[in-house]
Amino acid sequence: MQSPILPGLILGLILSGPALAAAPTAPTASPVPAGLDAYVADYAARHDFSGTVLVAREGRTEVLRSYGEADLGFHIANTTDTRYKIASITKLFTAVLVLQLRDEGKLALDRPIGDYLPDYAGEAARRSSVHQLLNHTSGLANPDAAVDAARAIRDGLPLYQLPRSSDALLRDYCGGKLVRAPGQAFDYNNCDYIVLGKLIERLTGQEYAQALQQRILQPLGLRDTGVLRQDRIVERLAATYFARDGSPRMTPDLPVYAENWYAAGAMYSTARDLAVFADALYGGRLLSADSLQRLLRPGLDDYGYGLWSYEMRVGDRKRWVAKRPGQIMGARTQLLRVIEPWVTVVILSNAGSADLDEFAAQLARRAASP
Repeated sequence: MQSPILPGLILGLILSGPALAAAPTAPTASPVPAGLDAYVADYAARHDFSGTVLVAREGRTEVLRSYGEADLGFHIANTTDTRYKIASITKLFTAVLVLQLRDEGKLALDRPIGDYLPDYAGEAARRSSVHQLLNHTSGLANPDAAVDAARAIRDGLPLYQLPRSSDALLRDYCGGKLVRAPGQAFDYNNCDYIVLGKLIERLTGQEYAQALQQRILQPLGLRDTGVLRQDRIVERLAATYFARDGSPRMTPDLPVYAENWYAAGAMYSTARDLAVFADALYGGRLLSADSLQRLLRPGLDDYGYGLWSYEMRVGDRKRWVAKRPGQIMGARTQLLRVIEPWVTVVILSNAGSADLDEFAAQLARRAASP
């Protein structure tokens, strides 16, 4: 797995290392596996974790705990109802929307982008397929110019610190020449999912947020999930903080227009909503069996569609797992699923330096152990 370029300020890129995702419903009382609750509390304390942790097994919530503060200035505590920026977990929602359109016969995965976006001017229009966008092998140039936190702090983030429409994102950042032949290499790239967002809009006749609401959020009752915009206040949304200049001290995230992450990273949610989403997705309620299989089929870098998919050792057995992490500055997230037995791990954080890859993997191993 690839490691993040900016450990404290990754612009929608993924965390390194493997892990997993799963399926619950609203929390119910159930026995906690020996030491699981204590492990969560101990890890949170030792790593100064700020956020919410949910662990569910076979649809029953076994751990749901919150730590730290949603607002450091006013000392407002995080709770299980706190909403968090979920960064690149957004990509999994986008992949599901695309595959729903496939299930409806409105697109074919092997067709080129230009078949569905005829006015798209990029070189990828005739050379890159929908499949290659979904698994990050399109060959599109990566628009994120910041190569380290120090440079981003010094020079700003041009792509995110001025308001840009999704049309402008597509035209100005994701519509140029290819940097490599499609299908040849895995290159994690927000442009792939920006193009997919525009494809969704074209085929549904709705804005991305509307299609998301109608096709996933409303049917599943996900009332604490939506798309961020700079001009809207989201109640109960945790502020985000990151460490800079080599200091462990938390500082506010750099000012950005969250909507510029669009279909690649602009969503917010709660741990409970994401657990319900995972339950519906992996339980076959959002996609056909064939589309779900394609979503989970690992390609280059073990990446499927919108997530990583691979085997993880649990005790003396191997378990198939799916992983969707995310990180944008202080927003750090994990949605992990062990496919059998069904184990869901959701970790949403708004600050701190905890290794969420390791945290999620350890929780999954403990919950999936016989």
